[in-house]
Amino acid sequence: MIHPTTEQPADIVARLRATFRSGRTKPVEWRTTQLRRLREMLTTHGDDIAQALYADLGKSSTEAFRTEIDFTVREIDHTLDHLSEWLRPESAPVPAHLGDDATAWTQYDPLGVVLVIAPWNYPVQLLLTPLLGALASGNAVVVKPSELAPAASSAMARLLPQYLDTDAVALVEGAVPETTALLAEHFDHIFYTGNGVVGRIVMRAAAEHLTPVTLELGGKSPVFVDRDTDLSAVAARLARGKFLNAGQTCVAPDYVLTDPTTARALESELARAVEDLFGTEPQHSPEYGRIVNERHFDRLSALLASGRTVTGGAGDRAEKYLAPTVLADVAPGSPVMQEEIFGPILPIVTVPGLDDAIDFINDRDKPLALYVFTDSATTRERLAAETSSGGLGLGLPLAHLTVSDLPFGGVGESGMGSYHGRYSIETFSHRKAVLSKPLA
Repeated sequence: MIHPTTEQPADIVARLRATFRSGRTKPVEWRTTQLRRLREMLTTHGDDIAQALYADLGKSSTEAFRTEIDFTVREIDHTLDHLSEWLRPESAPVPAHLGDDATAWTQYDPLGVVLVIAPWNYPVQLLLTPLLGALASGNAVVVKPSELAPAASSAMARLLPQYLDTDAVALVEGAVPETTALLAEHFDHIFYTGNGVVGRIVMRAAAEHLTPVTLELGGKSPVFVDRDTDLSAVAARLARGKFLNAGQTCVAPDYVLTDPTTARALESELARAVEDLFGTEPQHSPEYGRIVNERHFDRLSALLASGRTVTGGAGDRAEKYLAPTVLADVAPGSPVMQEEIFGPILPIVTVPGLDDAIDFINDRDKPLALYVFTDSATTRERLAAETSSGGLGLGLPLAHLTVSDLPFGGVGESGMGSYHGRYSIETFSHRKAVLSKPLA
């Protein structure tokens, strides 16, 4: 049965809560069935989903499968392979004063009804990966896709009810009014991916019900490039990480910190790396995406005057195309350094050396990721020990989030909580303490 989208939020939550209280979502068999059906949906309708992603963001089929569809399938497979192990109760030692016959353990209990609010930049992966974690944990779930990716939202609204238990999973489409109405309801956990402004709104709403939240936010993820590194290799990896999805990635390298001499040498290497990826006319490259809408195009275009253009800088508002751009001679106080860029602009900021780079990073909000390119073990150790970030990538940007056995999440302004793999179970479950002592 597919429930109508006109159902009111209060009725949706009540219906899903009744399902949860019936115990239907708790057996491991139900959980694994939902994950296998979700996997079937992705593998059966991958081409349809890829077309929706192209309509919303200009994503190539290759990028759509690699970063959204196949990414989620791998996460499902990893969870199916390990779920029984993750859910196994864990014994705890009992102090002697309780006697030899006392036993203690912890067990994971599902939380109840979870709300997942997804963003527009990876509208499939960032909707379904939290969803699969919540389902694997035995919860009922309401998912809210982003209205800024309407084709993907429509595809999910059409496909999910065909594969998942609609008495335990509901999808609500819409914009701010629908999200606001959902946030007024009492959930047992809210998982939000997006920006800090809305993150604060989510936290305020959750506080009314003392609802725990996971906030996957963003921030300006810095890159430190040490002198005497292989700048050709650095530029190739930076360009791939930065300009994926036209720079609209929460863990994309936001800006480069390096010394003036290295900065000048890196400029030409980055220009060459961009050309290697997208050719001399990126606008006609089938692998280069588009900005999500005109508002974001205009916001990004206003940042282009923040430095000297090394490569790129061109745009086509009608096509929502903004060229992969590298800016040099960027001042720390320039507009491009005041907010998360979330687009295909890479500024280079110069600092005298490592100490100054560490101070520069620590003087700003804690980023979602920090990327380091150096051959020095001492430099790696200092950046790991003397800075704080959600994740740390040594020699390769973005890749840490593809490792299912690593927690993915932010710290401070870049978010709270984490997920992926067993960390999703920890997020969407309560670890209950149990003590047993026989009466005789």
